[in-house]
Amino acid sequence: MDMKRLTDEYIDIIKKDVDKYRDDYEKAIEAVANSTAIYKGEPVPFLYEPIFYTQSDVERFNEIGRILMSITDKVTQKYIESPQYRKKFGYPQLLEELILIDQGYDINVPIGRFDIFYGGNDDFKFCEFNTDGSSAMNEDNTLARILLESKAVKKMREKYDIEYFELIYKWVDESIDIFKKYNNAIARPNVAIVDFKESGTPYEFEEFKKAYIKRGYRAEIVDPRELKYIDGKLYYEDMNIDMIYRRIVTREFIEKSSEISDLIEAYRNGAVCMIGSMKSQIMHNKIIFKILYDEDTLEFLTDEERNFIKKHIPYTEEFKGSRSVYEKVLKHKDDYILKPKDSYGSKGVYAGKDFTYEDWSKKLDEVFGKDYLFQEFFEPYKIKFVVFEDGKLKIKEFGTITGLFLYNEKFAGLYTRIGENSIISGLHGYYTAPNLLQRGRFSLSQKL
Repeated sequence: MDMKRLTDEYIDIIKKDVDKYRDDYEKAIEAVANSTAIYKGEPVPFLYEPIFYTQSDVERFNEIGRILMSITDKVTQKYIESPQYRKKFGYPQLLEELILIDQGYDINVPIGRFDIFYGGNDDFKFCEFNTDGSSAMNEDNTLARILLESKAVKKMREKYDIEYFELIYKWVDESIDIFKKYNNAIARPNVAIVDFKESGTPYEFEEFKKAYIKRGYRAEIVDPRELKYIDGKLYYEDMNIDMIYRRIVTREFIEKSSEISDLIEAYRNGAVCMIGSMKSQIMHNKIIFKILYDEDTLEFLTDEERNFIKKHIPYTEEFKGSRSVYEKVLKHKDDYILKPKDSYGSKGVYAGKDFTYEDWSKKLDEVFGKDYLFQEFFEPYKIKFVVFEDGKLKIKEFGTITGLFLYNEKFAGLYTRIGENSIISGLHGYYTAPNLLQRGRFSLSQKL
């Protein structure tokens, strides 16, 4: 696989002058500390190595996105048409009502990050779907730009055409294209990037705000509690809001619905274009992993889509019911992972292999029958990374989770986390590995 070949080539470069590249890594660390790649008040952790993808990987990601969005559209349509099918999701009444509202455009999941364990070509398994509130674009892009200027990557660029997956301006352009489906008469919509202040990622929001402004749009970062619905229009202070880039996760939207009644009323009345709509929750909630395996779902999908699910979606069931379910997950603890139905950032996620038999039994007792799923456990694919420890170079293998960003139902770029634990997330010890695209080699004439 080209990814492995490029990784080995990169590591060989480091090995030839460890001191030079260790010092350069220290400069990169300082650059990140002074950048917008900040998460929970701290610089994003990273190593002195990007992950190299090729055009064949991009073609594969495009194909994954095509099939997944086709499945998404069919499941969403079934949800809208069938009251019986809706019962599978168990959504509260308010959320169901909001999902059934016509959002004014024909894209069910305008933006999403779909995390996979990726081994190359058709060797991959989904880990998690993130639609509403998808984040980390700025993390990847900031680190990628810094490493593109590192000495080791510059050495690679003497031989290869290498670039990063730009994710900020690309989203601005795609979101405006979606808005035009909602209202093509407004040439320059006023944009609100909306999330609760206590939950948002301010550095990333600022980058999106700057991008909208540079594209010629008025844009503000807004807490939804600050929005006012007056005379059929939604306002933030004196600005009439035409388009909302929603970063509020749906769970928090519903939990705090009593605090954002103006926003909800404006959405009900079609007075604002909210991207994404509440329909995106259909694919966001982890119960979708189970529902995709249900016979009444498989029957309205194509053979290609059914095979895609059976090969790439981990088998999932609700962790409740008869004692036999409990005993199955207990007895085969290393084969399963527990996940809450509606969460993000790996909160409340537990892998059986990380527990002793006794501790796993206690954990099962805590969550059995409490809105949890058990899912087939899949070991992350590993990639070799350079690590500088005590001034010396070490080569370590890290598990990887690759997030595929889809904008307007098309592949847009990547976000990759790496770690040494069974669960790779900001809660369990991780690094962000920026993603670079190797388009091809330079010919001698191109170099000259």
